[in-house]
Amino acid sequence: MIQLLTGAVMISFSAVFVRVADVGPFMAGFYRMLIGGLVLTLIAHLRREAFWRGPRPLALALACGFFFAMDLAFWHPSIRAVGPGLSTLLSNFQVFALAGYGLIVAGERLSLRLTLSVLIAMTGLYLIVGVDWGALTPEYKRGVWLGLGTAVWYSAYLITLRTSRVLPDTLSPFANLALISLASAAIMSLIAAANHESFVIPNTRSWGALLGYGILAQVAGWMLIARGMTLVELSVAGLILLLQPLLSIVWDVIFFSRPLTRWEVIGAALALFGIYLGSTRRLKTGA
Repeated sequence: MIQLLTGAVMISFSAVFVRVADVGPFMAGFYRMLIGGLVLTLIAHLRREAFWRGPRPLALALACGFFFAMDLAFWHPSIRAVGPGLSTLLSNFQVFALAGYGLIVAGERLSLRLTLSVLIAMTGLYLIVGVDWGALTPEYKRGVWLGLGTAVWYSAYLITLRTSRVLPDTLSPFANLALISLASAAIMSLIAAANHESFVIPNTRSWGALLGYGILAQVAGWMLIARGMTLVELSVAGLILLLQPLLSIVWDVIFFSRPLTRWEVIGAALALFGIYLGSTRRLKTGA
């Protein structure tokens, strides 16, 4: 639980790092994955872990890298448009994209728990942005849609990553995540270049933010979460991981003075509760 808690707190600063760094949104993703990938490669090398166990693990790692790059390509502009809190909350709707995959592809049944979780989360989202949708700027609306698109790409990443972890010749977690990170960095560099973003890191604050983003979020945070999730019950893990979007909203208020209305607070609480129900739907109680 301590590992999960620490990891969730670390990754809750991800959107803050993106907002603070004075680089383009795609360049922020590039440096996150490049810095994280280099650190992970060094760790895997020191642990004498293999980076090659056949073409299939490599192909899946490259596919994961592509999906995660697309995730960042949608999420980072969303952060700039709607703020760290809402953008992170929207990305956590990946729970329902994964559920949709399970229903359509894996043939899972539609449970009452899942149905309720979707309805509760969507009600919460409506209270946050839907009530005043007509008054929102086009840029803000675009940020909302980009945040929801992030959830779809993140789901594709998780599904592919899960597939890679059950291979008989699977790579170690450090080596696999190193390859994913470097592949994602390469794709992000192309996206950034296509959008004419500069590779220059302009100041010390940006260096600190990008180093924190790459090391704390990409390496330390996710490794702690990966280790901790195997040691606690699913319901406990789902509850603890809700710290990420919850704290992201808190940081948005503290660091960027985001005003929160009463309806937004209620909506965020409902959305988080719905996400929790959806993320813990496969409990042995049959819910």
